[in-house]
Amino acid sequence: MESSVGIITISDRASGGEYDDLGGPAVKQAAEAYGWKVHGEAVIPDEITRIQETIRAFSAQGCGLILTTGGTGIAARDVTPEAIRAIMRVELPGFGEAMRMESLKITPNAILSRSLGAVVDQSLVIALPGKPGGAVECLGFVLGAIPHAVALAQRVPTSC
Repeated sequence: MESSVGIITISDRASGGEYDDLGGPAVKQAAEAYGWKVHGEAVIPDEITRIQETIRAFSAQGCGLILTTGGTGIAARDVTPEAIRAIMRVELPGFGEAMRMESLKITPNAILSRSLGAVVDQSLVIALPGKPGGAVECLGFVLGAIPHAVALAQRVPTSC
């Protein structure tokens, strides 16, 4: 995968300075370990408009892959899936299904996750859990499909 990556941490408390963002740095470290170039990072509150604006800005800057961490649970302020679904061209249900299926082998609470994959503008967006370990694990569970999905999102001819 040659395109660059944007990483967005979605957390009221981290964006407000109440605690250090741990999810974004963990996802960045994993992305770089996969050989991907991280183009941009942001820490924003759990607000639909801010999430949408940040995803669209990263996409406009050429990020073929946008990884979000946080806001995929069922707490009142967890709005990441709603924000993404409102601006997506298409949802890729297999991403969320694979992340939940594999995560269920680790924790029964995985069934509460609303992680997902979608195409927004010309970017593949993957909404990962907020916990650093869970985010990195879930990224690993869908790793194999990412290059092809990014190519399709960017309308690059593929051989498959």
